[in-house]
Amino acid sequence: MNQLVSSPHAHNRSSVKQTMLLVCAALLPATLYGLYLFGWPAINLFVLCLATAIGSEAICLKLGGRSLHSCMDGSALLSGWLIAMTLPPWAPWWIAVVGTLFAVVIGKHLYGGLGQNLFNPAMLARVGLLISFPVEMTTWIDVTPITSADAPGFIESLGITAGIIPIPDAVTGATALGHVKTALTMDITVPDAMAESYNAGNAFFGTIRGSLGETSALLILLGGLFLLYKRVISWHIPVSMLGTLIVLSLVFSTINPNRFEPPMFHLLTGAMMLGAFFIATDMVTSPTTATGQLIFGAGIGAVAFIIRSWGSFPEAVGFAVLFMNAVTPIIDRYFRPRIYGYTYTGKPLNSSKESS
Repeated sequence: MNQLVSSPHAHNRSSVKQTMLLVCAALLPATLYGLYLFGWPAINLFVLCLATAIGSEAICLKLGGRSLHSCMDGSALLSGWLIAMTLPPWAPWWIAVVGTLFAVVIGKHLYGGLGQNLFNPAMLARVGLLISFPVEMTTWIDVTPITSADAPGFIESLGITAGIIPIPDAVTGATALGHVKTALTMDITVPDAMAESYNAGNAFFGTIRGSLGETSALLILLGGLFLLYKRVISWHIPVSMLGTLIVLSLVFSTINPNRFEPPMFHLLTGAMMLGAFFIATDMVTSPTTATGQLIFGAGIGAVAFIIRSWGSFPEAVGFAVLFMNAVTPIIDRYFRPRIYGYTYTGKPLNSSKESS
């Protein structure tokens, strides 16, 4: 009997474009809500991120001698979208342009383009911007719905985005994560700090300071469940990531509630929900097997908790994702799927024994 030389394959009729557009559709409710909450400056920033992502993608493809048709596969659109979701809503224009260029040119095309990047481009841009421009990346705006009397109009918003009109200090403040982190350095207990800056209901529905991806945990969760329903992502990474975070925060907050935040605080603040469903689940930079994905998600949850609890930065999802992105090749090496016709070690199965 001849030895099998290739495995059987099945096509589920999905495509890169279809997958990217489904993720964008899942992000749409939270994005529209965030744009409503933060008004025209946030809309300007969002449009800038999308335009820069598509434009830089086209330039990279042209320089690489590849077809510009790839610009329409939705990957550049999604990259720009995710970057906008992680930025302060009233950040100046150059933050959006520099961050998006860095994500697409360095984080994606420097590695060879779609499917070959080691690190998540959006998180690479987010962390790079945070380290390079900490003031601009930590200027958070109070919720100012576009229909409110205090919201800037379209013309005024252009001045804010261009950096011509300064943002008044009266409408800025720290996020709940940042406030608690600062309070701990002043010997203020976690319950007292949370009482001043955190409301679970506001965090769940999104009426809090933060980026577009940090506002409504409810809408981000619903978008994630939509992706699970459409089988764009699997449950392994979100469940292991959030589960690990819940267990660690529950243990430490039980032991010392004055020093460590409870699980719901970690889940509803920062980019934890966005990271669990839309960032960590990136197919290119996450492991391929279910076991590997469980380890990957648990690693992100653990690293994020460690940085939030003992690190200098209040937000930790970006750092945790990049750290585990670097570990992904090792995970894939030791947790490989068994190929049809071969053992887990890669040796061909004995066809005579299998037939018997």
